[in-house]
Formats: sequence, C-alpha cells, structure tokens
Amino acid sequence: MAVLVALGAFLMTLAGGWTALRVTDRRHLVLGLAGGLMLGVVGLDLLPESLEAAGAEVFGVPAALLLFVAGFLLAHMVERLLAVRQAAHGAEESDGRAPQVGLTAAAAMVGHSAMDGVAIGAAFEVGGGMGVAVALAVVAHDFADGFNTYTITSLYGNARRRALTMLFADAAAPVLGAASTLLFTIPEQLLGGYLGFFGGALLYLAAAEILPEAHHDHPAHSTLLCTIAGVAFIWLVVGVAG
Repeated sequence: MAVLVALGAFLMTLAGGWTALRVTDRRHLVLGLAGGLMLGVVGLDLLPESLEAAGAEVFGVPAALLLFVAGFLLAHMVERLLAVRQAAHGAEESDGRAPQVGLTAAAAMVGHSAMDGVAIGAAFEVGGGMGVAVALAVVAHDFADGFNTYTITSLYGNARRRALTMLFADAAAPVLGAASTLLFTIPEQLLGGYLGFFGGALLYLAAAEILPEAHHDHPAHSTLLCTIAGVAFIWLVVGVAG
C-alpha cells in the first residue's frame, strides 16, 4: 500500500516540474512562487518536524536548530567556493552562478523526497489512518518539490536535459524510499537531524538566490503575490494533513 501511494507522489512531482517547465515566459512569477513554496516547506513543515523528531539539545540549543544553521552555512560556503573555483579557471557561469550548486541542491531535494517515501512506509507500519494522513501531506507537497527541483536546477544554468533528469530522479525517490521501509527503519532522531540540516540549506537558496532573482528584473506586486501564495499553499497542506 505504501508503495502504491508513493506512485501518487511520483505523478505529483512530475506535474510540479511540468508546470515550472511550461511557464518559462513568466520566469519572475515562477521564481516568486518557488521561493514561497520553499519558505513554506522550511518554516511550516521541515523545521517543526525536525524539532519534534530530533529531540536532544546541545548546550541548551535543540540539535535540529544547530543542524539547520549548519545547513544554511554549508549551502553558502559551497556556492561561494564553486563560484570562486569557476572564476579562477575562467569557466563560464550563468549570471555568476555555478551550475554545480543547482545540481547539489536538486540532489538534496531528491534525498528529501526519498525521506518522504520512508515517512509514508513508516506511517503505514504504525496504522492505516496515520499512513493516509502522511501520504496526503507528501503527495500534496511533492508538487512543490517537483516545481522547485526543476526551477533550482535551471536557475543555476544547467541544461534542460539535466533539469529533467533531476526532476525524474526526484519523482522516483518517494517510491524507492517507501519500498526501502520493507528492509530497514531510520531512527527518528537521525531523521529529525537530517530534516533540520536540509531545511537550512533550502532556506539559504530561497532567501539568498531564488527570491532576489525573482524581484531583480520584475519588482512587481504579482511576483510578491506569487510568493505569498506559495507559503499559503504549504500552510494549507500542513493544516489539512494535521
């Protein structure tokens, strides 16, 4: 049952990527929406879950928050180091952005989607009601995952073929994650730490790259409204799932 439900996440992820692909003539709106979706996923979904799951504190600070900050800083350092490396070797960049950063971020999205599949499988092991609730949340926000995966990969100057490859990998990840629960179980604290770390990296991309780019050439009210709509959509998904 968990694997069958994960197939719904597969289709929803592809639908999100297809939407990002088709509206390239409204790039600023796409980026505004992507930034809102990413902000909503981090603040309303990933961070609360990580705080609940990780539990432990280090010198009075929740471990999930420390990993959240570490993820943010690592994303910043990786981007800067890759950009400096390309500039030193005279390589071309897309508007000063290193394509490897986009691929790394997309790979993190794939890893997150695999954890979504694991969450579906684990929830069904607890009970059918819990499994359905978690599945609804995952399937709904996988549209945002697919949208963001394609957008991030493309934004950093990667070819369309690479963006589509990462999109399909992100779509397949929940199915593989759900199937993996037949073999092993990830400790809750480890999963919580991962969610916090990934949330920090995702927030960096949203705040430092996606949203500034969305408003750079088109500082329009419509772009801001798309960002707010993205956050509101994730809020709706979390509320319905809860």
